[in-house]
Amino acid sequence: MRIDALRVLRLVSGRGSARCVAGSIPPPPPGDRSELTVLDLDLILASSSPRRIELLERLELDFGTEPADVDESVISGESPHDYVARLAMAKGLSSARAGTVVIAADTAVVVDGLILGKPNDLDDSARMLRLLSGRSHEVVSGVAVIVSRPEEPQRSASAIATTTVRFAEMTEDRISWYVKTGEPTDKAGSYGLQGAAALFADEIGGSSTNVIGLPMPLLDSLFGELGLDLLDFKRPV
Repeated sequence: MRIDALRVLRLVSGRGSARCVAGSIPPPPPGDRSELTVLDLDLILASSSPRRIELLERLELDFGTEPADVDESVISGESPHDYVARLAMAKGLSSARAGTVVIAADTAVVVDGLILGKPNDLDDSARMLRLLSGRSHEVVSGVAVIVSRPEEPQRSASAIATTTVRFAEMTEDRISWYVKTGEPTDKAGSYGLQGAAALFADEIGGSSTNVIGLPMPLLDSLFGELGLDLLDFKRPV
């Protein structure tokens, strides 16, 4: 099902981050899990990203993947935080249905207030890398978790993570070499920290998994806000 991302409510941001818990009923108090079991819930990652899949697989979680079909165009005047928050929720809603817990995320690389998405071609990839060379930029991710229990109101929690990354100076030869590896092709900002681009990352301030595409500590926190434990979804032994 295609979701019109333009119609998804934006999160209210503050102090560089945003957080929202939505639903017709409040989440249970911390530690109160009497009404919450995961036996009747399927965990869904609304993405086909190999990086996000790998991060969840490291926890040995039992989950399925459903690539989200949403319009990822930036609205004129939209801030990077509003952009990733809106898309994360839109992606989550595209897979949400009764009996599921959906994880959705959207990540953008931001430099000088400009949102860098996935490159259009090799030339565009090189252009982005030149913008990042020898300076700091931000990696901003919106994350949404949507719980849909049969015959109960749908509930969700969402938030934003921001990581600062500083790149070393990149020569034209190194930019050309990296572009030709093919690694930047499907990555926001035209690089992948978990791959060869680690050669260029001088400093990282914040969550490293955020740069990869899914800030795991934040995800764990969102599950807690909804009265769930992420590790309850581990594969049966």
